[in-house]
Amino acid sequence: MKTLAGLVLALGSMPAWAAPPPSADDAPDVAVDALFDTVATLDAAMFDAFNRCNAPEQLDRHAGYFAPDVEFYHDIGGVTWSREAMIANTREHACGHFSRELVPGTLRVYPINGFGAIEQGTHRFCQADTGRCDGIADFTIVWRHVQGRWEVTRVLSYGHQASL
Repeated sequence: MKTLAGLVLALGSMPAWAAPPPSADDAPDVAVDALFDTVATLDAAMFDAFNRCNAPEQLDRHAGYFAPDVEFYHDIGGVTWSREAMIANTREHACGHFSRELVPGTLRVYPINGFGAIEQGTHRFCQADTGRCDGIADFTIVWRHVQGRWEVTRVLSYGHQASL
């Protein structure tokens, strides 16, 4: 019994440099981190254009992130079934009226094997004339990676409520 206790004590007091190297399971998933960074960058660029979409070239830039057959599901505004319809709604109801901000710390990204990624988070909307942020909602965006390019195929914007 003394030998076992001595072995346990000796192993417990080994210096950290003598410990076995971390396994692959312990290593951060570099691919997932890179995907998160890619989608976060895409989100920032897409909504930078959205926030300035009262300029026609910015609305065109914003539209360029969406597949022609994008489906947009909005709990208050309903469903649009194409980029053309979605951009028409954006032009009429958002451009020059609202800006969008991602709520810090809410962005999550999940890979879709062989397709792209799911982006989820919370965003708030601010009045263009006052800067007052008085609306908040959750969102889910499905990104497709095709021929080296990322495009949005589905958007869900839901749980809209007044900011507290």
